[in-house]
Amino acid sequence: MRLKLITCDVLTRLVCHCVARTPHIVDIEFTPKGAHDDSDFLRNLIQQKIDECEGAKRKYDALLLGYGLCGNSVLNISARSIPMVIPRAHDCCTLFLGFREKYLEHFGNSPSMAFSAAGYIEREDSYIKEASKVKEKIGLDKTYQEYLEKYGEDNAKFIWETLHPDNKPWEKDNRLIFIEIPELRHLGYAEQCKKNALADKKEYVEIEGSMRLIEKLIFGDWSEEEFLIIQPKQRIMGVYDMQEIIRATT
Repeated sequence: MRLKLITCDVLTRLVCHCVARTPHIVDIEFTPKGAHDDSDFLRNLIQQKIDECEGAKRKYDALLLGYGLCGNSVLNISARSIPMVIPRAHDCCTLFLGFREKYLEHFGNSPSMAFSAAGYIEREDSYIKEASKVKEKIGLDKTYQEYLEKYGEDNAKFIWETLHPDNKPWEKDNRLIFIEIPELRHLGYAEQCKKNALADKKEYVEIEGSMRLIEKLIFGDWSEEEFLIIQPKQRIMGVYDMQEIIRATT
């Protein structure tokens, strides 16, 4: 098959490692990590790149999207005449872990927990994944302390639990998780992340990730359980559960 992959540049090393081994011909196009700061911008950028494939000289059997929901950035993205394939994932954390079950195990109760991986250290000013600026635009970017100072303890807890039901700063989880991909261990980013975390007085936790989901995407192993195939004239809609996550609709 000839495939077109559109993906975030934090996945560059994983993607290139898999593309080098796949039997398929894969053309890659990366979007900058900073594009996630505005979900509307990233959505339009991805759709633009999809639409450009329609009139391209090369004909593709499928378009691969190397993203999760990513702050709703993929919602309403439409397939034109070429099928699209995307992992069932909330964000790139699942893609670094390689298993949706591992995401639920480590992040199911704390989906906003800070984490890092090789791509974030290489391609970010910060060594951790930072919250999207989308929250800032709609006024949901305040810290718990800011709500506390403005509204008092009871109101602050109510507001925060409404916005972040699984994250309670007054029961603070100070962990920083680094997802180490075995094939990238030689880069030494885990140790770099650990030093930064300890300097910031965070509890450093390292868990093993996997290229498995990215590999399956690029190798064309698209099970319905782990991938959504969007047929021509369909678009992506969110389900927001922990299993299906996204769905194709007309």
